[in-house]
Amino acid sequence: MALEQQIQNDIAAAMKARNQVKLDALRAVKSAILIAKTAGAGITLTDADIVKIMQKQVKQRRESAEMYTSAGRPELAEAELAQAAAIEEYLPKQLSPEELEAQLRALVAELGVDSPQQMGKVMGVATKRLAGLADGKAISEMVKKILA
Repeated sequence: MALEQQIQNDIAAAMKARNQVKLDALRAVKSAILIAKTAGAGITLTDADIVKIMQKQVKQRRESAEMYTSAGRPELAEAELAQAAAIEEYLPKQLSPEELEAQLRALVAELGVDSPQQMGKVMGVATKRLAGLADGKAISEMVKKILA
Protein backbone atom coordinates (compact mmCIF):
# COMPACT_ATOMS: atom_id res chain seq x y z
CA MET A 1 0.00 0.00 0.00
CA ALA A 2 1.32 3.41 -0.92
CA LEU A 3 2.28 5.63 1.99
CA GLU A 4 -0.20 8.33 1.00
CA GLN A 5 -3.05 5.82 0.96
CA GLN A 6 -1.94 4.42 4.32
CA ILE A 7 -2.03 7.93 5.80
CA GLN A 8 -5.53 8.46 4.44
CA ASN A 9 -6.71 5.15 5.93
CA ASP A 10 -5.10 5.98 9.27
CA ILE A 11 -6.83 9.38 9.33
CA ALA A 12 -10.15 7.55 9.13
CA ALA A 13 -9.05 5.09 11.82
CA ALA A 14 -7.91 7.94 14.10
CA MET A 15 -11.30 9.63 13.66
CA LYS A 16 -13.11 6.43 14.63
CA ALA A 17 -10.81 5.89 17.62
CA ARG A 18 -11.13 9.56 18.62
CA ASN A 19 -7.34 9.86 18.74
CA GLN A 20 -7.06 13.63 18.36
CA VAL A 21 -3.25 13.81 18.52
CA LYS A 22 -2.74 11.33 15.69
CA LEU A 23 -5.61 12.84 13.71
CA ASP A 24 -4.13 16.35 13.91
CA ALA A 25 -0.66 15.11 12.99
CA LEU A 26 -1.86 13.08 10.00
CA ARG A 27 -4.11 15.88 8.76
CA ALA A 28 -1.10 18.21 8.80
CA VAL A 29 0.91 15.66 6.81
CA LYS A 30 -1.91 15.22 4.30
CA SER A 31 -2.15 18.99 3.94
CA ALA A 32 1.59 19.25 3.29
CA ILE A 33 1.32 16.48 0.68
CA LEU A 34 -1.52 18.28 -1.09
CA ILE A 35 0.44 21.54 -1.05
CA ALA A 36 3.46 19.76 -2.56
CA LYS A 37 1.28 18.22 -5.27
CA THR A 38 -0.31 21.51 -6.26
CA ALA A 39 2.99 23.40 -6.14
CA GLY A 40 4.40 20.92 -8.66
CA ALA A 41 1.51 21.35 -11.13
CA GLY A 42 -0.13 18.00 -10.51
CA ILE A 43 2.95 15.85 -10.14
CA THR A 44 2.69 12.50 -8.40
CA LEU A 45 4.74 12.10 -5.27
CA THR A 46 6.73 8.96 -4.56
CA ASP A 47 6.92 7.41 -1.10
CA ALA A 48 10.43 8.90 -0.78
CA ASP A 49 9.00 12.38 -1.42
CA ILE A 50 6.32 11.79 1.20
CA VAL A 51 8.95 10.61 3.71
CA LYS A 52 10.83 13.89 3.16
CA ILE A 53 7.64 15.85 3.78
CA MET A 54 7.02 13.89 6.96
CA GLN A 55 10.57 14.46 8.16
CA LYS A 56 10.09 18.17 7.64
CA GLN A 57 6.85 18.02 9.65
CA VAL A 58 8.63 16.25 12.53
CA LYS A 59 11.45 18.80 12.47
CA GLN A 60 8.96 21.69 12.55
CA ARG A 61 7.17 20.19 15.54
CA ARG A 62 10.42 19.67 17.44
CA GLU A 63 11.47 23.25 16.79
CA SER A 64 8.05 24.48 17.93
CA ALA A 65 8.33 22.38 21.08
CA GLU A 66 11.72 23.95 21.86
CA MET A 67 10.27 27.43 21.43
CA TYR A 68 7.27 26.61 23.62
CA THR A 69 9.55 25.17 26.31
CA SER A 70 11.76 28.26 26.30
CA ALA A 71 8.64 30.43 26.52
CA GLY A 72 7.43 28.53 29.58
CA ARG A 73 4.56 26.69 27.85
CA PRO A 74 5.30 22.99 28.54
CA GLU A 75 1.72 21.88 27.75
CA LEU A 76 2.03 23.20 24.19
CA ALA A 77 5.50 21.68 23.82
CA GLU A 78 4.12 18.33 24.96
CA ALA A 79 1.36 18.49 22.33
CA GLU A 80 3.89 19.22 19.57
CA LEU A 81 6.15 16.35 20.67
CA ALA A 82 3.16 13.97 20.76
CA GLN A 83 2.31 14.89 17.17
CA ALA A 84 5.95 14.44 16.15
CA ALA A 85 5.92 10.95 17.68
CA ALA A 86 2.73 10.10 15.78
CA ILE A 87 4.33 11.11 12.48
CA GLU A 88 7.59 9.28 13.26
CA GLU A 89 5.69 5.98 13.26
CA TYR A 90 5.60 6.25 9.45
CA LEU A 91 9.27 7.09 8.98
CA PRO A 92 12.04 4.55 8.41
CA LYS A 93 14.17 3.69 11.42
CA GLN A 94 16.85 6.33 11.93
CA LEU A 95 20.51 5.33 12.17
CA SER A 96 22.07 5.36 15.61
CA PRO A 97 25.06 7.70 16.06
CA GLU A 98 27.41 4.69 15.94
CA GLU A 99 25.86 3.35 12.71
CA LEU A 100 25.94 6.83 11.18
CA GLU A 101 29.60 7.29 12.07
CA ALA A 102 30.52 3.87 10.62
CA GLN A 103 28.72 4.60 7.34
CA LEU A 104 30.26 8.07 7.05
CA ARG A 105 33.76 6.79 7.80
CA ALA A 106 33.34 4.21 5.03
CA LEU A 107 32.11 6.94 2.69
CA VAL A 108 35.04 9.23 3.52
CA ALA A 109 37.45 6.36 2.81
CA GLU A 110 35.63 5.52 -0.44
CA LEU A 111 35.83 9.12 -1.66
CA GLY A 112 39.44 9.52 -0.52
CA VAL A 113 38.70 12.70 1.39
CA ASP A 114 41.24 13.69 4.02
CA SER A 115 40.68 17.37 4.83
CA PRO A 116 37.85 19.50 6.22
CA GLN A 117 37.99 21.63 3.06
CA GLN A 118 36.49 18.70 1.12
CA MET A 119 33.48 18.41 3.42
CA GLY A 120 31.10 19.53 0.67
CA LYS A 121 32.10 16.56 -1.47
CA VAL A 122 31.26 14.16 1.35
CA MET A 123 28.02 15.94 2.28
CA GLY A 124 26.70 15.81 -1.30
CA VAL A 125 27.05 12.04 -1.48
CA ALA A 126 26.12 11.38 2.16
CA THR A 127 22.84 13.30 2.07
CA LYS A 128 21.74 11.33 -1.00
CA ARG A 129 22.78 7.93 0.36
CA LEU A 130 21.43 8.48 3.86
CA ALA A 131 18.24 10.31 2.89
CA GLY A 132 15.51 9.29 5.30
CA LEU A 133 17.94 7.43 7.55
CA ALA A 134 19.57 10.38 9.29
CA ASP A 135 18.96 14.07 9.85
CA GLY A 136 21.05 16.44 7.72
CA LYS A 137 22.28 18.25 10.82
CA ALA A 138 23.46 14.98 12.37
CA ILE A 139 25.24 14.03 9.14
CA SER A 140 26.96 17.42 8.98
CA GLU A 141 28.14 17.28 12.59
CA MET A 142 29.45 13.74 12.19
CA VAL A 143 31.32 14.58 8.96
CA LYS A 144 32.95 17.57 10.71
CA LYS A 145 33.98 15.29 13.57
CA ILE A 146 35.44 12.67 11.22
CA LEU A 147 37.35 15.16 9.05
CA ALA A 148 38.70 17.19 11.99
